[in-house]
Amino acid sequence: MRPVEAAICPMCERQAIDGVTHPGCQTRFSLDRLICLYRYDGSVKSAIKRLKYKPFLSDLAEILVEKGESGKGEGLRDFIVVPVPLHPQRERERGFNQASLLGKALATKLHLQFRDHVLKRTRYTKSQVELKGDERRKNLTDAFILDTKYKIPDTNILLVDDVWTTGSTLRTCANVLKRGGAKAVWAMTVAR
Repeated sequence: MRPVEAAICPMCERQAIDGVTHPGCQTRFSLDRLICLYRYDGSVKSAIKRLKYKPFLSDLAEILVEKGESGKGEGLRDFIVVPVPLHPQRERERGFNQASLLGKALATKLHLQFRDHVLKRTRYTKSQVELKGDERRKNLTDAFILDTKYKIPDTNILLVDDVWTTGSTLRTCANVLKRGGAKAVWAMTVAR
C-alpha cells in the first residue's frame, strides 16, 4: 500500500498544504479540505473493488482510523461524519453502502457523531467508473438533495467516500451541504 505523496486542493487538484482548499479556489459552496490516505493502485485498489461488492469492512475501516488518529484527522472533534449516499435502488442491489460502512466505523473509532441519510441520492445515475471528467459532472447534476429532517446549519461535516477520482461526487455533495447551511465540509477518502 502506497500512501499519497502530496495532498491536493480539492478544487484545482494542485498540491496544497494538508489538502486545504487554496484561498483563490475557495468559494462559498466548495469543499474546504481533502484528506486522501493511499494511492488507488495495487492492494488498495483490489480491496476497494471488493468492498464495493462484498462488505469486508474491518481492514479498510482500520486504515481510515489509524490515519485519522495519527494526524490526518487532527481537528475533527467538532465534525459530524456523513457518507456519500447511493441511490436506494443501487443500495438494495448491493445490500449496503460502502461509504456508510466506512463512515460509521470511522465515527465510532474517533468518537464523532455519524449521520447516515443526511444526503439523499435522487436519481439513479450511471456508475461513475464508466465515465470521464465532464461526463461525471453532468451525470451528477441534481442527483443529491439534503434530507429536510436533518438540521445542519453551522455544523462541520466530514464527508466520507472510498475513492477520489475526479472529485465530482464529493464536490457536488459539498455544494448541497454548504447550501443547506454547513459551516465547513471536509472530504476523506481511503484512496486517490
